[in-house]
Amino acid sequence: MDINILLNKGPQILDCTLRDGSYEVDFQITAECTASMCKKIEKSGIKFIEVGHGVGLRASQKGYGVAAASDTDYMLSAGASVSGNAYWGMFCIPGISLLDDIRKASDHGISFLRIGTNVADYRSAEKFIELAKSLGIFVCSNFMKSYASTPSDFAEVSCNAYDSGSDLIYIVDSAGGMLPSEIEDYAHHIREKNKNIKLGFHGHNNLGLAIANSLCAYELGFSLIDTSIGGLGRSAGNAPTEQFVSTLIRAGYHPGIDPVEILDIYEENVKPLSGLNLDPINVVSGLSLFHSSYLPVIKRYSTKYRVDPRRLIIELCELNKVDAPEALVETLAKKLSENDKRGYWKSIYKSPTVDEQSKIDRDL
Repeated sequence: MDINILLNKGPQILDCTLRDGSYEVDFQITAECTASMCKKIEKSGIKFIEVGHGVGLRASQKGYGVAAASDTDYMLSAGASVSGNAYWGMFCIPGISLLDDIRKASDHGISFLRIGTNVADYRSAEKFIELAKSLGIFVCSNFMKSYASTPSDFAEVSCNAYDSGSDLIYIVDSAGGMLPSEIEDYAHHIREKNKNIKLGFHGHNNLGLAIANSLCAYELGFSLIDTSIGGLGRSAGNAPTEQFVSTLIRAGYHPGIDPVEILDIYEENVKPLSGLNLDPINVVSGLSLFHSSYLPVIKRYSTKYRVDPRRLIIELCELNKVDAPEALVETLAKKLSENDKRGYWKSIYKSPTVDEQSKIDRDL
């Protein structure tokens, strides 16, 4: 499907774990890891996957940290791993990247290119936009440190980039300090000048607002919202993919992405790579409105029937969000076992030390 047709259907998540996340591991994400994660991210339902050196094309050669693989190897890995259900792309900064890098990416089947500049330097991207468009690549203008420009000035530059051929304009909260009201203000000014401009949002989490800002962007109808698994990314990280998908589901949206599959990628790939300390049970508890005092019951029956405790929590809370009757939990665990939803209580899940709720139930 053409990217524009897909984006016209509604907002999409762009997962940038394999690009922005590389900052946090000294750019040591291998080509093999890229291939493995691309397959899994696509399988989860995400349609846009960004790969490569965190600083973008040619960054290794320009002294921005030597990545574990070359640009070409990242292209080959993504191209071989992403099938027709998703798109892969890369990042570039004019002055670090060269026009020849775009030609090479095109030869390897890149679908989208994100061109990063400061707002005041937007004209440095014009030749990059022109070339990428001539090669049939979907182009995003990523205006880094967007907050350094007033909403009115930002809107003017956005219109110029759009007129130069850019398909989508990103508001980029590089410092992770923007507020939802500011995201709305920037979008309003852009749409007041040109309602046809597609928008994207890339948020960092320095003030813990990445999810709130991303939800704001989603509800404002932005076409692309960036996330990373486990929040892995530069500085305080990005909006965590698993939390954002769960938030969308809680808000009544249907992103078509399985949050448990995203958590699997975190457990199997991101945590070993990064050492992040996210507990997937906490994410599923928020998604399902599950009270953690019932974890001993979940652990007991997920262990007894060797089923995924995250799936068991979700099944339980579809029927009961107030308590966790043992008979009901056991029935649901049996059903999951019969449906081959296998799993176990993993060591990265924090084990409850006190069966708090059972004690409360006995004492009342």
